[in-house]
Amino acid sequence: MKIAVMGAGAVGCYYGGMLARAGHAVTLIGRPQHVAAIRREGLWLDTQSFQARVELDASESPSAVAGAQLVLFCVKSTDTESAGAQIAPHLAADALVLSLQNGVDNAERLQAGLRQQVAPAVVYVATEMAGPGHVKHHGRGELVIGPEAARDDIVALFRAAGVPLQVSDNVVGALWAKLILNCAYNALSALAQLPYGRLVQGVGVEAVMADVVQECLAVAAAAGVDVPGDTREAVRRIALTMPTQFSSTAQDLARGKPSEIDHLNGYVLRRGAALGVPTPVNRVLHTLVRLVEAGRHPAQAAV
Repeated sequence: MKIAVMGAGAVGCYYGGMLARAGHAVTLIGRPQHVAAIRREGLWLDTQSFQARVELDASESPSAVAGAQLVLFCVKSTDTESAGAQIAPHLAADALVLSLQNGVDNAERLQAGLRQQVAPAVVYVATEMAGPGHVKHHGRGELVIGPEAARDDIVALFRAAGVPLQVSDNVVGALWAKLILNCAYNALSALAQLPYGRLVQGVGVEAVMADVVQECLAVAAAAGVDVPGDTREAVRRIALTMPTQFSSTAQDLARGKPSEIDHLNGYVLRRGAALGVPTPVNRVLHTLVRLVEAGRHPAQAAV
C-alpha cells in the first residue's frame, strides 16, 4: 500500500518506519534536517526489540501525499487546520486519513476541511527523535481505532507490520482515556523536566495526578463520555511501562518549541468551564506551562 506520513516527527517516523519495514511504500513528510538525513542514509529505527535502517522516501512538501491510499496525520494539535489545508489539494479522492495526534477533537477539526474520510487513532507509544533521521522507541506501540476506519486491509497492514491494533466501538472514550493520561503526566514532566519513572517518586506528585484525573473524569461525565477501563490504574502503570519517557510537552519545552498544552489540560479547562465543572488543578498546570512558554516566546504571551 502507498502510505504518506504528514508530520514525520517521533510518532510519524516510528509508525511510518514500521510500515516501510513491512514492505509498504512510505513517504515521510517532515522537517528539512530529518528529510535530508533520511534521503541520505535511510531512517534509523531504534526500537526495544530491534535496530534497523529502513529505506523509504522523504519530502518537505505536503504535496507528497499525492497518490497515498493511507495518510497518517501526525502534526501537533496546534497545526491541525493549517496542515490539513496544505494537504487538501493533493489527497487522493479515496484516501483514508488517520489522525495520530494528542487531544480529542483533532479528527473532527481536520474533517471540517477535507472531503476524504478522517478517522481518529489513539496512540500509545513512547518514542522520540534522537537525532536527524533517528527515531528512538522507549516502549509500547499500540493503536486504537474505531469501526469506521477498521477496513480489513488497514487492520491487516498494521498487524503484519508488528503494530498492535485494537478496534473499539467507543473510540471517543478511548481518546479521553489517553487525554487523561496526558493531562496527568505531560505538564508535570515538562515543568520538572523529569521522565515518568522519576517524576512519580516526587513528594506529592501522585496526589496531584489523582486530582487531575478526578477533574478530567468529572468533565468527561458531564460531557456524556464513557471513559473505558480503570483510569487511575492506567495512570499508575504508565510510569512502570514508560519509566524513561519524557512527555511530549517536556520535549517541546526543552527544545524551546510551543507545546500542545492548550489541547491537553487547556482543553479540559475550557470544557469544564462550558459544562460548569471546576478544574482548578488543570488550570494551575496549564497556567504554569504557558508561563514557561511565554518566557521563552514573548510574542506568544498574549495568545
